[in-house]
Amino acid sequence: MEYTPISPFMRPISHAHLRVIERPEASVPGKPVNKWELLRELSKAQAAFGVSERDLTVLQGLLSFFPDDALGGNAEMVVFPSNKAICERLNGMPCSTMRRHLARLVEAGLLMRRDSPNGKRYVRKSGEERVAFGFDLSPLYCRSEEIARAAEAVREAEERVRRLREVVSLMRRDLAALADFGEDIQPGFGFWDQLRDTAALTARALRRKLSLDDLVACRGELEALLDQARNLIDGPETEEMNTNDDRFERHHHNSNTDTIDLEPALKKGGAAGGGPDDDSEAPGADVEEAETRSLPKIPLHLVIAACPSLKTFYQGDIRHWHQLFDAACHVRPAMGISASAWEEAQRFMGPEQASIVLAAILERFSDIRSPGGYLRALTSKAATGEFSCGPMVMALVSRRSAA
Repeated sequence: MEYTPISPFMRPISHAHLRVIERPEASVPGKPVNKWELLRELSKAQAAFGVSERDLTVLQGLLSFFPDDALGGNAEMVVFPSNKAICERLNGMPCSTMRRHLARLVEAGLLMRRDSPNGKRYVRKSGEERVAFGFDLSPLYCRSEEIARAAEAVREAEERVRRLREVVSLMRRDLAALADFGEDIQPGFGFWDQLRDTAALTARALRRKLSLDDLVACRGELEALLDQARNLIDGPETEEMNTNDDRFERHHHNSNTDTIDLEPALKKGGAAGGGPDDDSEAPGADVEEAETRSLPKIPLHLVIAACPSLKTFYQGDIRHWHQLFDAACHVRPAMGISASAWEEAQRFMGPEQASIVLAAILERFSDIRSPGGYLRALTSKAATGEFSCGPMVMALVSRRSAA
């Protein structure tokens, strides 16, 4: 047709008609696009184009009148069904409702009306010339790349929310676990109740569909509480609380100058014992010691100062006991210590004391013929209650001070 009208039949003209009637060639994709895939992409990005599910249902009905599966190419993209045919295709949608959704699709720039002089929709052929009046789908085709980009942005945003939701859920679980652990080592401290309440409220909030901003705020709050809990459990405050015990243990064992094996065996009863009858203790003593051996009384900063070699094999700071354990697990294979020996040491010493022993063995690695065998020997002592990692660390401190 020589002329393309821009005004609809018996309807006021709007910016939407002016906006879609002429599009530069650069905006045309240039290759056919599957109409159903394009509709799925538009469904994903519907908020970006200001259309609803019902609008897309009407658009789906119109696309079903287009004979080909692909939009584009040389085919004219005008469909000309009657209002009755459209409503039948939409499972009996009222005509007034259908017209309202069609108007929204036109306003969104996804459809264009090509009304005939009398407002009827039809196609007229004259030789090779074909003129159709109805709904033009070419705006949808021209915006296919824009629709694809918008749909991809929506998917990326959904993925960010999903990952952040997982992180918040894991942090909530860790917070609840730290609250229980902190209650065991420092009972009656009100901060543990605060952690439990926060974990419960977070679990309740995660039942809803939280926005990205809500999840970011929740993660920031949980991070602050987790750092505070870790510092209370194994940070500087806890280390200071145990300094007096370590000083006593240090004075008791410094008189032993034979430190070539790193670990002078401790008799049952610790520093308070001294007589020959110390080996005959009550049967419950081993159980009591097993419950407390996983919590070293020696400060973590003293361990790091006595065993600086560990930091050369571990990237990052070691400020908490769990970080010392990660470093020990990282360096253990390089020391030739088997996984079974490491697991046995953790079972009888506890993860923290086993990590201290591994760091001390690494510090004197050149003096020890078989690190794995030495670790098993110390594990055997720990199994019978004749082991403490304190003298081992203090021997290394004295050795570094004398150097």
